[in-house]
Amino acid sequence: MAEQEQRYTQDPFFWRAGAIAATIFMSMVLAALTIDTLRQITPGSPRVPSYDVINNSVAYQYDPARAEYAPKIGGEELIFGHKYSPEEAADLIGKGKLVIQSRACIDCHTFFGNGGYYAPDLTRAWMDPVWSIYAGPKRADKLAAFMMHPLRLGARAMPDLHIQRDEAEAAVAYLKWMSSVDSNGFPDRFGAASGQ
Repeated sequence: MAEQEQRYTQDPFFWRAGAIAATIFMSMVLAALTIDTLRQITPGSPRVPSYDVINNSVAYQYDPARAEYAPKIGGEELIFGHKYSPEEAADLIGKGKLVIQSRACIDCHTFFGNGGYYAPDLTRAWMDPVWSIYAGPKRADKLAAFMMHPLRLGARAMPDLHIQRDEAEAAVAYLKWMSSVDSNGFPDRFGAASGQ
């Protein structure tokens, strides 16, 4: 009996069939996970709001049902005094993403935890309480002014990246949209009071 088992496991067909079956099965698992991931990360899905969310207020609040912080989308809060259509918002956010990529912001900053750790994570930059100390009438204007002419806000100074006003507005729209993405509580306790 042991001799039959030994011949069976030495048969190349046995190993080839096993490898093919495992490859087919894992390919199906990968396809199912890819489809589910795309469904989760597509703008307009429950976790990733559509681009025109930039027309609304975006806050970050503790959700006791989930036991974590989550974005809270509120009523209308326009940036730069303009209400963007879904198409305009998509174009503006696309331009903002290109501005951030062209200035290699990810070399110093992190987005959703990915990137450099030299400077702050920008996942929730729109809601960062630091903007209250910067001059300007509205949060969007404060962020745009900072991007065009950075002040030293922390231990490390941000370099002047020669960002023009239209580029700054696009980058601010991108950061506001990114702050509205439900990232399962990341970053944890962002902006929370120390006693909470």
